[in-house]
Amino acid sequence: MSGELTERDNAVLNCIFNPNLPLEEAASIADEELQDVEVLQEEHEITKKMEIEAVELAENGKLTEALDVINKAIQIAPQRPSLYNNRAHIYQYLRKFEEAFEDASKAINLSSDGHKKTLSLAHCQRGILHRKFERTELARKDFEISAKLGNKLAKNQLVLLNPYAALCNQMLRQVMDKLK
Repeated sequence: MSGELTERDNAVLNCIFNPNLPLEEAASIADEELQDVEVLQEEHEITKKMEIEAVELAENGKLTEALDVINKAIQIAPQRPSLYNNRAHIYQYLRKFEEAFEDASKAINLSSDGHKKTLSLAHCQRGILHRKFERTELARKDFEISAKLGNKLAKNQLVLLNPYAALCNQMLRQVMDKLK
């Protein structure tokens, strides 16, 4: 066994030492195995490309442009849940938390058995929003659903909501700080 930490080890340590880790940093530990299985009609193919464009714009800080593109995609295919989940992310970056919450809920409501990835991500995102507004029990419920679908970030959030785990994390941080 090599002495180097794996990417997963680093993600776990990040969650332990940074329990309030921002979503964009914690996203690297989300499960890659989950996928949406959609039968895309012609207009859905167009909106898939628009969705990718909107995500790229948002990642480059062009939030207004990203919002415009994703809104046009939603007009074309209003039944695609991933569009609402991605718009919820954009709304969060814009600090429009009520709109983000509504879109995460809409993504959940539109998701079917073929949308496990979107369902997992939307529940996790809504859990984070619940947590932000100190609705701990509602956050726990969303994280539990997301975790059952295999989302690692949701599993980590559940650990952070556990008061015993939080106490252990605090004690571990204190020990590690003394060792520095």
